Amino acid sequence: MILRSLVATTLLIAGAAAAPVIASAADAAAHAAAASAPAVSATDGWLRVLPGSLPAGGYVTFSNASDSAVSIVGAESGDYADAMIHRSSTAGGMGRMEMVDAVAVPARGTVAFSPGGYHVMLTGAKHPVKAGDAVVVTFDLSDGKKLPVTLLARPANATGPKD
Repeated sequence: MILRSLVATTLLIAGAAAAPVIASAADAAAHAAAASAPAVSATDGWLRVLPGSLPAGGYVTFSNASDSAVSIVGAESGDYADAMIHRSSTAGGMGRMEMVDAVAVPARGTVAFSPGGYHVMLTGAKHPVKAGDAVVVTFDLSDGKKLPVTLLARPANATGPKD
């Protein structure tokens, strides 16, 4: 009986000592997975295709899961000759569009590229792009990473990714 009690106590102590190691290993694995996951992700990407050789406008929502702000600093696409980050605005009844150097995605926040605001302007289509096509735009981030985003081509009268 004493031997059984001693073995049970030893196993209990050994199990308690091993528990933090198991938890630490699990925590380390979760931390490694989080560290390798991209800080910035993209959802609801779509592209408004205009007739002829007119430029296309790309729209997407970016989310930043990190504790630091990250900026979108450029873009490129194998389907278009040029990709530029622009911002549309209206002041005094006059619409304007300007190229911007960077768009900040706040820490633990989002930023939307949407009609009437930020967008990626794509010019010089390398082949005909029609509604229903998928176009990949790779966004350059200020942390040196690249984020490829698939944009679904939509007709000129589209107002969103699924309307």
